[in-house]
Amino acid sequence: MPLSTTGELVAEAASSAGAVAAFNVITLEHIEAVIAAAEAAGEPVVLQLSENAVQFHGGRMHPTAAAAVSAAHRSDVPVALHLDHVKNEALLQDAADCGFSSVMFDAAHLPYQENVAATRKAVRWAHANGLWLEAELGEVGGKDGTGPLDAHAPGARTDPDEARRFVEETGVDALAVAIGSSHAMTSRDARIDNDLLHRLRLALEVPLVLHGSSGLSDQEIQRAVQGGINKVNIGTALSIAMTTAVRATLAADPSAVDPRGYLAAGRRAVTGTVTALLATVTTAASASLPVRSA
Repeated sequence: MPLSTTGELVAEAASSAGAVAAFNVITLEHIEAVIAAAEAAGEPVVLQLSENAVQFHGGRMHPTAAAAVSAAHRSDVPVALHLDHVKNEALLQDAADCGFSSVMFDAAHLPYQENVAATRKAVRWAHANGLWLEAELGEVGGKDGTGPLDAHAPGARTDPDEARRFVEETGVDALAVAIGSSHAMTSRDARIDNDLLHRLRLALEVPLVLHGSSGLSDQEIQRAVQGGINKVNIGTALSIAMTTAVRATLAADPSAVDPRGYLAAGRRAVTGTVTALLATVTTAASASLPVRSA
């Protein structure tokens, strides 16, 4: 199947008041597992390669992106490729040549006006090269080894009025909003600020993206989608699944040396995790859940 675009998948999900699931991948086993789960579910999916993952591969984006593109072409379901949390402009400008249809340009760590200027420049380049661009306002926290921000810390939550100005000033295609989740969480006890999400949805016409979704329970993810989230980013949950399975396999057989054994176990575990999360995300629009005030 030809590569889909992130913009198309997000727009289709939003048209039915739903969300598309986007999974961060690091290795070929991640890519294979995500697509296997998506095919079993019959659901579209976004494969995300982050700047951190590119650095893990020696700063070379092309080999992993090429593997993702090849797997997507052989998939029975729509698959799009997204470059996630990019700060490096050179990496951003390699995206169009690697099969990516979208980029999340990350300048949220900068003061507001600098964020606007950097993001506007990135948007202009992306649109000129046929790419859909996502940005972030507020700070989700938990990236690069930092802890989650306190809920009341300046910049920890996305302000609806500021978000409206930001979208108008930059021309972004989607906005990642800080509403209570955090990257790199290994527990699932984060809570979404539903009142804030409601105000953001009323203030903005662009699709809303939720980062740090691994730290949310299934019910919180469903509430977020029902509240207006159109793209749900998940990464750490996949790492937990793979590492747990690999660790258990090697503990059960300390003499094992063939990586195919423990990598196969890791891949199966990731497939199971993705299958469960796809069901959570894609059934959210039709689920009937009470809206909890934050």
